[in-house]
Amino acid sequence: MTETLAADTSMGPVTLRVADLDRMTAYYRDAVTLDVLATTENGAVLGRGTTPVVILEHAPELKHAGPHEAGLFHTAILLETREALAAAVYSVASRHPGSFTGSSDHLVSQAFYFDDPEGNGVELYWDRDRTQWSWAHGQIEMSTLYLDPNGFLNEHLTEAAVADPRIGGASVGHVHLSVGDTATAKQFYVDVLGFEQTIEIPGSAVFVSAGKYHHHMAMNVWNSRGAGRRQPTLGLGLVEITVPAADDLGALGERLRHSRIRTRDDGRTLAFDDPWANTLRVTAAD
Repeated sequence: MTETLAADTSMGPVTLRVADLDRMTAYYRDAVTLDVLATTENGAVLGRGTTPVVILEHAPELKHAGPHEAGLFHTAILLETREALAAAVYSVASRHPGSFTGSSDHLVSQAFYFDDPEGNGVELYWDRDRTQWSWAHGQIEMSTLYLDPNGFLNEHLTEAAVADPRIGGASVGHVHLSVGDTATAKQFYVDVLGFEQTIEIPGSAVFVSAGKYHHHMAMNVWNSRGAGRRQPTLGLGLVEITVPAADDLGALGERLRHSRIRTRDDGRTLAFDDPWANTLRVTAAD
């Protein structure tokens, strides 16, 4: 049985349950600069090209989660160039100036953080080339260095990007969750799902990936230490993961069954909950 996820595993779109569909659609379309790829009676799919990034589901009957509950910490949207990142950051900062929460150079990437109108965390980031990443003792070297947002925009924002900020592709690079404890998170996401740990901050956060990416997922307790299973609330609805082949999906299904984790298997996708009732769905690309 394959014990780790295939190297070509990637993240799919993140589904958010939202109270105000029009406002949230406008935010991800006009501020984050995604395109509306499809609409339904109760939702919208936004992304770039043919790649969905955020799926909004209208759920006005639900309430907001409490500040210390498990759920989404942020959806991290990967842009292809620093010019594209600067364009998106400038757009969000211009249209929602109060939503900026910080920026950092992580050595492997440069990242800017915002909260959407319903309090869901959003990271916009660009990756340095993998040849510039450093590994030591099986862990990737990352840091949280000050990144001056105005200096970044002065250096990388062009007039063309201001006029048309939809530059290149965008995808979900990683998903960061709030969980109750990192030991349980590590046991589930590494030992059962088959991600490989790339960083651990003991008792605080764990970062995991496939194929030696810096991280496809992360779990922290910074706001949610001790949190139990989620109840249905606004916010995170679904995290999607794509594996390369049906055999990879089958191997994952075996691991989940071996660990007695209940799955919904329709032959093409596997859906299941993590220990905090965050729902994940894994699809085979082929």
